[in-house]
Amino acid sequence: MANLINRAIFEIAKRSEKKNREYLVSSFANVGPLIPMLETLDNQVLYGRRGTGKTHIFTYILDDIEKQNNVGIYIDMRNIGSNGGIYADTRIPIAERASRLLIDTFTAIHEQLIDYVLTHDQDDIDLSKVGPILDELADAISHISVEGDVSLISKDTDTHIDGYDLKGIISTESVGVGGNFSETNGLTKYTEKQVRGTERHRIHFPTFSDLLRRLLRNISNRTIWIFFDEWAEIPNDLQPYLADLIRRTLFPITGVIVKIAAIERRVNFKIDVDGDVSYIGIESGTELSSLDLDEFMVFDNDSERAKQFFLDLLYNHIKQILLEKGENNIPDKKEFINKTFTQINAFEELVRAAEGVPRDAINIISFAAMKAYDSKISVQNVRDAARQWYCKDKESVINSKTGAAKLLRWIIDEVIGSRKARAFLLLCDINDPLIEYLYDARILHVVKSNISAKDKPGERYNVYAIDYGAYVHLINTANAVAENSTDFIDVPMIDYRSVRRAILDIEKFYDDPTSKDMAQS
Repeated sequence: MANLINRAIFEIAKRSEKKNREYLVSSFANVGPLIPMLETLDNQVLYGRRGTGKTHIFTYILDDIEKQNNVGIYIDMRNIGSNGGIYADTRIPIAERASRLLIDTFTAIHEQLIDYVLTHDQDDIDLSKVGPILDELADAISHISVEGDVSLISKDTDTHIDGYDLKGIISTESVGVGGNFSETNGLTKYTEKQVRGTERHRIHFPTFSDLLRRLLRNISNRTIWIFFDEWAEIPNDLQPYLADLIRRTLFPITGVIVKIAAIERRVNFKIDVDGDVSYIGIESGTELSSLDLDEFMVFDNDSERAKQFFLDLLYNHIKQILLEKGENNIPDKKEFINKTFTQINAFEELVRAAEGVPRDAINIISFAAMKAYDSKISVQNVRDAARQWYCKDKESVINSKTGAAKLLRWIIDEVIGSRKARAFLLLCDINDPLIEYLYDARILHVVKSNISAKDKPGERYNVYAIDYGAYVHLINTANAVAENSTDFIDVPMIDYRSVRRAILDIEKFYDDPTSKDMAQS
C-alpha cells in the first residue's frame, strides 16, 4: 500500500487551476471557521501569499453557493483583456489604461451573466425580460471611462497704447512674471496663458446599478457572488480605479456580494485626492473587511489545528486520486498516516516544513515520496525534501533580488545562529523592502503579530520565522557537509520566551557600505 500511496502522491496537483472543479471540491480541506466567515454576505478581501490556497477556497465557495441556486461569477485577473500587457505599458496614458481595464473586467462579468441566463431553466428566467436588461448593461459598460484634466489654456486679445505688456507663466516647474514697455500705438497683441496643475482623474460611468437591480428582480432575486482572484496581477497604479468602480456600482446593491483574493503587500485599494478630502478606490476596514490565511495554518501558532488541516488536505487529495484510478481499498485517515509515514513524527515534521502553505506541503511530500520510493516516508526524507524544494523553488527567487540572499544569510549568522533559534522580532512599523520580498517569497513567515518584547514592553513587534527548508539548506551550507546529509540538523521549534529577546536591528545590516543601496535595487 505504501507504494500505491506514494504513486498517488506524485499525482497531486501542484496548482488549483490544473484540476477541474469536481476534483477541487472533493479534495478541499477546511480550516477552523474560515468557510463560514467567507460565506457571509459581507464584501471581503482574502489575503494570503502565493500557494496558500486562495483559488482552491474560492472554487469551493463558488460551488457551494451555486448549489444554493445563486449566481457565481469567477474572474481571474490574469486572463482579463485580449492583451493584458497593455495595462502595464506606462507609455500609454493612465486614463486610457484604466479605462480599458475597467471595461474588460466588467465585460467579463457581463459575459458570465449571459452564460448563466442561457444555461439556466427557462421556466425560471424570462429571456424576453432579462435579455434587454443585459443588452442595456453591455451598452452601459462600453461607456465607462477614466478622465483626467491636466491643463487649461486661454487666449486673450488686447490692444495696448503706450504701456506695459505684462506676462505671467505658472507651471509645475516655476512661476514667473515679466514685462516690457511698448511705444507702439494701436498694436493688437495676443496673450496666451497656460496653467498646469497636479493631474486629477475621475471615473465616469453611466448609472448601471439600477440595471443590476432590475436583473436581480428578474432572476427570482437570487444573490450574485463575484469573485476577483489574482488581484495582485493588476498593475499597482490601476488598482484604485477598478476598486472605485466596484465600490460605486457593486457595493451599494443588496444581493451582490464581492470577494477579492489578494497578496496583502501587493494591494493598492485607494489613492487620496484633493488633499485627503476625497479618494478613489475602496477604504479597507470600513468598506471591505479582511481575512488573512497566513494566520490560520502555521504549526507554531496552533499545532493541532495545523496537523488536522494538512491531514485533511493530503488525505482528501489521495482519496480522490485513488477513486479516479478505480481503487476500492481506500484507507481511512489513521491508516493513511500509518501506511505513508514511518512514524507520526515524520508527518508532524512535514506540517512544520510546510510553514502553513499548502503548495509547499504538496511539493515537499512529493519529493519525500520520491526519496522513499517503495518505503514509508521518514523524518529524514522530509528534511531532505524540504531542502530540495527550497533549492528548486525559492533559492533562485532570492538570488534574483539584489541583497535578499545577503540579508537572509546575515539573519542566519548574526541573529539566529548564536541563539539556535529560527525566529526573531521586527518592529511592526518597519516596512523594509527586502524583508517584504523574503516574506512574499515564502522564505520568511509571520507567525505572530503585534506582540511586546521582553525588555521593551512599550513597542509592538511581529514574529518572523525563517523557512524550514531555507534553515536546513543554509545551516548545511555553512557547515560544508555533503549534499543530502542532514542527520545532524535539528530544526528548532519556536520558543516565544527566547524569541522575545531576539530583536532584529535591520539598521545594522545597512550599516555595511555594500548593503546601503540594496533595498532600492
